[in-house]
Amino acid sequence: MDDTSATGALQEPTAAFLNFCRIEKGLAANSLEAYQADLQKFVAFADRECGGAIPDVEAVRRYTDSQYQAGLGSRSVARHLSTLRSFYAFLMREGRIASDPTEHLGSPKQWQTIPKFLNIEEIERLSESPDAKRSTGVRDHAMIELLYATGLRVSELCSLGIADLNLDLGVLRATGKGRKQRMVPVGKAALAAVRVYLETGRAAILKGRPSRYLFVTARGGRMTRQAFWKLLRGHGRKAGVFHRLTPHTIRHSFATHLLEGGADLRSVQTMLGHADISTTQIYTHVMRSRLRKTVDEHHPRA
Repeated sequence: MDDTSATGALQEPTAAFLNFCRIEKGLAANSLEAYQADLQKFVAFADRECGGAIPDVEAVRRYTDSQYQAGLGSRSVARHLSTLRSFYAFLMREGRIASDPTEHLGSPKQWQTIPKFLNIEEIERLSESPDAKRSTGVRDHAMIELLYATGLRVSELCSLGIADLNLDLGVLRATGKGRKQRMVPVGKAALAAVRVYLETGRAAILKGRPSRYLFVTARGGRMTRQAFWKLLRGHGRKAGVFHRLTPHTIRHSFATHLLEGGADLRSVQTMLGHADISTTQIYTHVMRSRLRKTVDEHHPRA
């Protein structure tokens, strides 16, 4: 945040908080930009309503109300409030304030959207869509198989290095948000697809150029998030899968199919790299439907 975007008592704390998020928490650029945008709006409100002072609980409540009045939905307001919770928690740890005004503020009620996911048949069609006769097709097939086998975020998939995947043990090391690392098991189908890619496709794509990344492009660099989004959407159209297909859809499919198969929520949380179980609970619609089916099939009065 520029010095000119925060005045009064909030100028130095907001800059310190963003530096903390970047250096200590290791947040990605996108997350930092979102925090910065939210805090710029909050600072403008504080300058206007609080004379630049750090807003107290009533002022924070008025700010939240002003977001609704500006036409923001519950999900956007909840994100703003999440930013403020992190900001005030930082101020508390630094001893800059005596109490946290966000502590007793309830989160806006949200209609929880059930994530879109593919069924098994759609996953199979999508996986077979890339042209196996082309080195890039072998690569795309391996990326789709690995994405579905592990539930990685697209940024985690694209940043995988050769050394991050142990084919013999069937496990990979993913580096997630905040640079936190986790070990994720990889299924046989994905391992087989990656082996074929490493033995044939990758070298043909690189044409002698060195790269430490697992998935590479014809220019010798690593696959980017934007490029893979575009490739995946093209394969989705070819496979007849709904048109707004994204890598996150595959991640949702991974989690949904695990829960449908009987996996517990904590295990899914660990594999997805969610810091909080509440994030994983968006998939509880699967558990509810499975419980309903169990009751219908086995209860004598269902």
